[in-house]
Amino acid sequence: MAVSRKADLSGQKSGLIVTAPEDLVTDDIDEIDADIDDAEAYDEQQPVSRRRRPVDRSGFFHRLYVSDFNIAFVEKRNLWYLISGILIVVSILSLSIRGLNLGVEFTGGSVFTVQTTVNSGTITEYIDAVNSVKLPEMGDLQVTTTASGQVRIQTRSLETDEVTLLRQTLATHASIDPAAVGYQLIGPSWGGQITQKGIQALVFFVALVAMMIGFYFRNFKMSISAIIALFHDLLITIGIYSLVGFTVTPATVIGVLTILGYSLYDTVVVFDKVRENTANLDRKDFTYAQAADLAVNQVFVRSVNTTIVGVLPILSLLIAGIVWLGGQGPLPDLGLAMLVGMITGAWSSIFIGTPILVQLKEAEPAMKAHRESLERRLGRAQTQMLITSTVTDQVPVLSGTTATATATVRHAASAGRPQPERRTRSKRKA
Repeated sequence: MAVSRKADLSGQKSGLIVTAPEDLVTDDIDEIDADIDDAEAYDEQQPVSRRRRPVDRSGFFHRLYVSDFNIAFVEKRNLWYLISGILIVVSILSLSIRGLNLGVEFTGGSVFTVQTTVNSGTITEYIDAVNSVKLPEMGDLQVTTTASGQVRIQTRSLETDEVTLLRQTLATHASIDPAAVGYQLIGPSWGGQITQKGIQALVFFVALVAMMIGFYFRNFKMSISAIIALFHDLLITIGIYSLVGFTVTPATVIGVLTILGYSLYDTVVVFDKVRENTANLDRKDFTYAQAADLAVNQVFVRSVNTTIVGVLPILSLLIAGIVWLGGQGPLPDLGLAMLVGMITGAWSSIFIGTPILVQLKEAEPAMKAHRESLERRLGRAQTQMLITSTVTDQVPVLSGTTATATATVRHAASAGRPQPERRTRSKRKA
């Protein structure tokens, strides 16, 4: 690099001019270009960053995630009552006309058991084997299999010669001795005992539930509402069983008692939130119906999610029992009872139990007085706003000026007309 001094024409102090050889300048430019190429190559290797899409907070799924709903559950109670009323009427008509398809445990009958190798076609094979005997009135035939490699055949009560003939046919099909075919005759009295015990368990359960809810919430109107929702679920579940024509077995009884517990659990969750929102209600500016409506909206998503999580495995049991087991055995009976019961339980706890509770509570004198007090306060507030707006509109406004006037009106507790505002003693002396 060369350094030279150059004098300017005006005689001032000269400046320094730095010059560099051309080869050195060219090397520097090449290094800069190489650095730029390396930087571009590095940028191409990096993942392209995408701007995050803004969250649509007004969308349905976002509101579902954050439980942001404002559904008028209590206000539209007549619609919910109508839907449930239609289901109940259909259930009662089906029970009256079609009745229930009771299993051999309730009606009595003959049961044969065969030890054999079980596969996917075993049920169909033994149904064909029994039908090949051509015994009369075999419409109630049921064939099921067990995990221990046993086939269970249920029929109506057979005569002695019919039992011998059918046992011989089953032994021939299974390639075993006829004596190895198990046989049991079930009388109808055993089914009657099951029915009686089931009814006793139901009555005891309902009484215990009513006492528990009444003492826990210290409000027996909640007990009445929960029991009404409970019978609502029970009646619709039995009606669906009648419509579908599934066989009622001891597994069905177990399923019904199970869904009653689930329905009660969901109802207690909703009622607990209602109790929380209605605490010290006389000091709040909303009615019992509004507080209960808010409580249901707050737990709505939780109830829906709990129901979905509970229904999915039950639905799997039902599908497995129908598709792979041909509708035979306890799986479809248990699955249908629990599926219908869980759905109706979630429905009744939100759309039936809470509106009934609100109607019972709103009929109390204290709640009526609270509602009337809120209406009076609301009326006074609306009157205040109306008078203020009227006086402001009537104030003359000069050109180029802005005038605003307000009037403060005080209402007496027993009068609906405006009262003059009192002045203090110091103001009156002045």
